[in-house]
Amino acid sequence: MLAGCRRALPAALGLALRGRAAGRPGRRAVSTSWCPVGAAFDVKQQRNSAAGRETGLFGVPELSCPEGFQEAQDKALQESEQLVQKACSTPPGPEIVMIFDQLSDALCRVADLADFVKIAHPDFAFREAAEEACRNISTMVEKLNTDVELCQSLRRLLADKVVMDSLDPETRRVAELFMFDFEISGIHLDEEKRKKAVNLNVRILDLCNEFLTGTHLPNKIDKRVLPEHIQSNFTTEGNYLEVAGLHADCPNDLVREAAYKIFLYPNAEQLSCLEELLASRNSLAQLVGYDTFAHRALQGTMAKNPETVTQFLEKLSDQLSERTQKDFEMMTTMKMKLNPQNSKLMPWDHPYYSGVLRAERYNIDPGLYCPFFSLGACMEGLNSLFSQLLGISLYAEQTQRGEVWSEDVRKLAVVHENEGLLGYIYCDFFQRPDKPHQDCHFTVRGGRLKENGEYQLPVVVLMLSLPHSTRNAPTLLSPGMMENLFHEMGHAMHSMLGRTRYQHVTGTRCPTDFAEVPSILMEYFANDYRVVKQFARHYKTGQPLPKNMVSRLCESKKVCAAADMQLQVFYAALDQIYHGKHPLQKSTTEILKETQETVYGLPHVPNTAWQLRFSHLVGYGAKYYSYLMSRAVASMVWKQCFAHNPFDRAMGERYRREMLAHGGGKEPILMVEGMLQKSPSVEDFVDALVSDLDQDFETFITDS
Repeated sequence: MLAGCRRALPAALGLALRGRAAGRPGRRAVSTSWCPVGAAFDVKQQRNSAAGRETGLFGVPELSCPEGFQEAQDKALQESEQLVQKACSTPPGPEIVMIFDQLSDALCRVADLADFVKIAHPDFAFREAAEEACRNISTMVEKLNTDVELCQSLRRLLADKVVMDSLDPETRRVAELFMFDFEISGIHLDEEKRKKAVNLNVRILDLCNEFLTGTHLPNKIDKRVLPEHIQSNFTTEGNYLEVAGLHADCPNDLVREAAYKIFLYPNAEQLSCLEELLASRNSLAQLVGYDTFAHRALQGTMAKNPETVTQFLEKLSDQLSERTQKDFEMMTTMKMKLNPQNSKLMPWDHPYYSGVLRAERYNIDPGLYCPFFSLGACMEGLNSLFSQLLGISLYAEQTQRGEVWSEDVRKLAVVHENEGLLGYIYCDFFQRPDKPHQDCHFTVRGGRLKENGEYQLPVVVLMLSLPHSTRNAPTLLSPGMMENLFHEMGHAMHSMLGRTRYQHVTGTRCPTDFAEVPSILMEYFANDYRVVKQFARHYKTGQPLPKNMVSRLCESKKVCAAADMQLQVFYAALDQIYHGKHPLQKSTTEILKETQETVYGLPHVPNTAWQLRFSHLVGYGAKYYSYLMSRAVASMVWKQCFAHNPFDRAMGERYRREMLAHGGGKEPILMVEGMLQKSPSVEDFVDALVSDLDQDFETFITDS
């Protein structure tokens, strides 16, 4: 019943309120403590030094110390027990759905918050306490998902045709989603099998955490094995060198090759963990009545089933094949030019030589762009875009002592011109020791209509890894960092504007292959000169970023883009095979080798096992294709609705009404159809992706 809980969205966008019949809250008053968003990111934050008892994380009083997680968890579990009793004694009606959502909210308020704290808090004691809370709440969720009496209360509602017909569409869908969570957890099984399902779920959670930790661990090698002239590229620990990544951007071919072979060298424990994870997922899926884990995972998504995903990936691969081959030929020619002794193109070459080709063809030096993208200017650009498109403004708000986990975290109030305060975004943007190097959106508290008629405001965190400002300059973003900021802010707007009655489907609590659409759509805005020119100015001179620099940057991204996309198709295909029919016909490494060479095209390197670093197998198991399908939808929405005018308010309102407002409260494909005014086919998705690869002839001629 809590499948919507605890969604962190990696880097990897609103809302029509339901109207007063659905309990639309009144306008929230504007706070006098708000200040302009741009200035807040270009100056050092001043903390509130007022005397008095400090608050806890996110304003939750219990969380002023790590031990508070136990208290918050106990409260949530106690509240959930009372709500279970209430649900079981309530006759069929809309109140049942409200009680289930309260139950979901009580547990998610702790689980979502803890899910963020366990990876991002600088204090180990907080991280450990949050980890324990996550585990305990998750165990409770699995028990509730197999509670027969609780399920019966919902089943009675769903069986009552008269009552169901009287419910509004959102309430009906939420009731069906809660039942779906019961069914995929095996509620229909006998008691012994239900216990087995609970145990499998708990074991899968442990394996996911273990595998995720293993994907990031460095490998060590005796430093005498490597030539002395490349040893300085790696961290030295006594007689060993530590390799913590692929060094994909290093210009030295030998360094990249060494990093690739050492970092991806198979680890027996990690391999065993992956094999058990895949087998356990398959066992659970079959136990509850699905052919494969992929069939279970894809229920309710845009794709609906693995067969559609496979069709999508195969058609896309066919369309990309010729273009990808040309990209590989260009990279091979460049490698031959720079390294004639060893010119065979290998997997460690793709990221580097595609970058070299982009820079050479369009004279792209990220350092030339950074001075135009100060963080404050970028935030003002987002503020301006949201204001024109959606009537929304961002304001910096002063935080209280104990409310944030790091001094440089900023808190933004999201305010609509008519509806007032919509929610809060905590911006954890800056690098710090032990902070994960990933760009992510976390839901900390979902929005919902409370029993007293007030709306529970959503709270989210955006986590980036930006450099700090210096004495002489504000934080300056590379073009890639700027695009990532827009991407993550797209998720945040979805959370603010997916203002549903039920928190179970609020904001980004929707199918994965739809959840990435709003964020990827924001990348199209970030690459449009009409948007960029509104904020991109040199931080010293105020000079606007020249149009030809933006055009060159956009076109440079299309260089080798077919090969980049083919690589994503390979990852998605591998994910589908791993979560398809079991037992697997070959080892995970043999499957990797075969899929890499047939789908991607570059050779597999013996004694490497890239799949053991494929962290997305945890959060995106059987759903890695979502990035590609979401990009296809975002491309179609951009071209049809915003390419003519990225500030079109009427189109912004339609986007909010059709795609953002519903969260997960409406089938994703129906939201897409509402926006595009047609039902897209697999061929439409493929065509949208491939057409994005075509170069702008005018820019190419101008810069040749």
